[in-house]
Amino acid sequence: MPKKYSDIRKKLKIEVDNKTDNSLAHLTHYFQNHKNGVSKYFLPPAKRHLAELHEELKIVQEPDFQHYLPIKWDIPFPPQTNPKFKFIDLFAGIGGIRLAFQNLGGKCVFTSEWDTYSKKTYEANFGEVPFGDITKIAEKEIPDHDILLGGFPCQPFSIAGVSKKNALGRVHGFLDETQGTLFFDVARIIKYKKPAAFLLENVKNLVSHDKGKTFKVITETLKELGYSVHYKVLDGKYFVPQHRERIIIVGFRNQIFKGKETFTFPKMSETKFAIKDILETNVDKKYTLSAHLWNYLQEYAKKHKEKGNGFGFGLTDLNGISRTMSARYYKDGAEILIPQNGKSPRRLTPRECARLQGFPDNFIIPVSDTQAYKQFGNSVVTPLIQAVGKNIVKEILKLNGKHSNQSHILSTTI
Repeated sequence: MPKKYSDIRKKLKIEVDNKTDNSLAHLTHYFQNHKNGVSKYFLPPAKRHLAELHEELKIVQEPDFQHYLPIKWDIPFPPQTNPKFKFIDLFAGIGGIRLAFQNLGGKCVFTSEWDTYSKKTYEANFGEVPFGDITKIAEKEIPDHDILLGGFPCQPFSIAGVSKKNALGRVHGFLDETQGTLFFDVARIIKYKKPAAFLLENVKNLVSHDKGKTFKVITETLKELGYSVHYKVLDGKYFVPQHRERIIIVGFRNQIFKGKETFTFPKMSETKFAIKDILETNVDKKYTLSAHLWNYLQEYAKKHKEKGNGFGFGLTDLNGISRTMSARYYKDGAEILIPQNGKSPRRLTPRECARLQGFPDNFIIPVSDTQAYKQFGNSVVTPLIQAVGKNIVKEILKLNGKHSNQSHILSTTI
């Protein structure tokens, strides 16, 4: 008889807070993977943590998984029951990329995110607590997977380490140049696990960052690791009423595809979106800007306009699309303001921010407004990622089990 996840959650007091370590990640990852070939990565620590919880919470029955499995996942986005492929979710945030690939029939077998509040939102929606800081997780501890996914932060690369190697007469590759950045962690996992494909997402400025050097090091590293690389700047406005340009980097392993993949980025539809379509009807007055803040924003914009800086708040045309929502939206909401008759404009509500990124309305927002604004501002336009993902998955499924490495593609142990 399946046990409801909500009951297990209550019984074991599964809740993410500042003290949460990787024990809950092991336990919830085991719950979601107990029947497949990756359970071995999580079982020993999960067993230990279950015993600790039983002792701590004075649960009389034996700490045996038979009391908890199988699970009925009464959460918004339960794991796929008959997945077509496996993926991992790095720098996961609140799971926007996971949601897209889960919708495409994939099974997430590992996830990592360092921010406590994002982990809280992630667990509420997917029933899984992400592992913490990826820099502290060895690549051998990560399960085999077909597709690696990640929206890594943009950081400059130092050439100090490379110069030292040159002075010592050692050969260095592009991978050496990435040390000390979070992209290095993506690269070392790709190098060790050799997934069939990957999708990486970043801000548009990554392409021009440090006069193009940063992007060159990234693409050359990925090629050096044995992948053909495709990239394009795509705008979220073709999927939601928001102008949001992001660089999407997709790679396919040469050893598997021989460079013959027929992947293309999706063609953008001519559908026109309007911000009025995502607005809630009864909005709390707390979202309306105070007269003081509204006056300040107008004066600030006027001052910058006079200097020729072009800074201004974004009073949105309700029949058009918004500016890009950023993680700083919680400060004053200046980049996207909704006009109101006879009073100051208002900022978007957290639910409207979720809709602006393409999240469905059953997505749970268990955190404060401040945290929610940061989380959605840092997230992705989910339907855009899904459109790109659809074309990646098409290539993966063409392999139809032809990949010789049994730990990957369409493995029967999914």
